[in-house]
Amino acid sequence: MQMFRRGLCAAVALMLAVPSAFAQQQTHVINSSALDQAVQQRVARDEADREAIRSFLHNPSVRAVAAKAGVSTDKAEAAVSTLQGDELRQAASQARSVNGQLAGGSTIVISTTTIIIILLIIILIVALK
Repeated sequence: MQMFRRGLCAAVALMLAVPSAFAQQQTHVINSSALDQAVQQRVARDEADREAIRSFLHNPSVRAVAAKAGVSTDKAEAAVSTLQGDELRQAASQARSVNGQLAGGSTIVISTTTIIIILLIIILIVALK
């Protein structure tokens, strides 16, 4: 009986020790430096998107349209830091489009004015959430 107990204890100890040894040998799917690099790229892209929106909001033409519409560009600029994910990318894409049209000397038409107003409203709505 005593021999059976020793054998059983040895078997249980072996069953507990073996899985932990295999768990230590497993490798991660992605190493920490690649993960750090991906996070840094995301942060840099988000900051570039926010900067595109800020430069859009500093444009005198945008400020004039916003003032006529009764929208505060200061509140919109304060709300830029709260934008994230798809909302940030969409707003930045629209801001870059308008910035390109304004910098290229294009004639400002109703569609550009509409984009400016919609973009300002989106920024303010997101800020009020």
